Amino acid sequence: MLKECLENVRKTVPLVHNITNYVTVNDVANVLLACGGSPIMSDEAEDVEDITSVCGGLNINIGTLHKTSIEGMFRAGKKANELGHPVLLDPVGAGASALRTNTALELMRELKLAVIRGNISEIKTLVLGSGTTKGVDADVADAVTEENLDEAVTFVKRFARETGSLIAVTGAIDLISDGEKCYVIRNGRPEMGRITGTGCQLSGMMTAYITANPENRLEAAAAAVCVMGLAGEIGWSRMQEGDGNATYRNRIIDAIYNMTGEELEKGAKYEIR
Repeated sequence: MLKECLENVRKTVPLVHNITNYVTVNDVANVLLACGGSPIMSDEAEDVEDITSVCGGLNINIGTLHKTSIEGMFRAGKKANELGHPVLLDPVGAGASALRTNTALELMRELKLAVIRGNISEIKTLVLGSGTTKGVDADVADAVTEENLDEAVTFVKRFARETGSLIAVTGAIDLISDGEKCYVIRNGRPEMGRITGTGCQLSGMMTAYITANPENRLEAAAAAVCVMGLAGEIGWSRMQEGDGNATYRNRIIDAIYNMTGEELEKGAKYEIR
């Protein structure tokens, strides 16, 4: 199934509208191209409805909010809902400021979201309405570990049922649930945290995957997470003496570009609970 999800992206070349943050916008575009999708970036309120109309999916990332982009998020989201396009919300830094938290909560209330993808701190903030996110990184106290995994799976399943959205919590252990099933994924490298925007890149790629696999969105979201984690492993294995995090970022993108369905099936480390 993961292989099929990857191949469907390459076959259909989904066009994804990204309202994303200016820190990682170029990397998001490159990862979308690498995985087989096609990116458009636009956050101007007067522009977004036309742009999202010609796309297949919408990726909303609140990493660098400003008033114009917030209006654009709502307008694009409502247009995407009207057209039946999947919408992904990446609540970057929810819990770090009132603006981020309130914007994310309002987007959840106003839009039909296919996927909400964030770290555990950001997702807990959306559940509780407030949080302790330290910048855009998960609070250490919130990390999903083998010790609290059962509790975390129950939490993610419950939130998926409450929202009607797929919930994707990414970190050292990744959890993706539709409320009934939960993929527990253990791909990736800790060094991926030294690169700005691997989460933002994943949100863009995940939007392409769910757009290209409308009948199997849970599996598609899980496949995207496995691709990113596996690319982190492959990229790290190819690092040379003198390479640093800039090289690592490029090696991850190259690994996504070159990944085959067979390689994904062989390298994906997951269980379903």
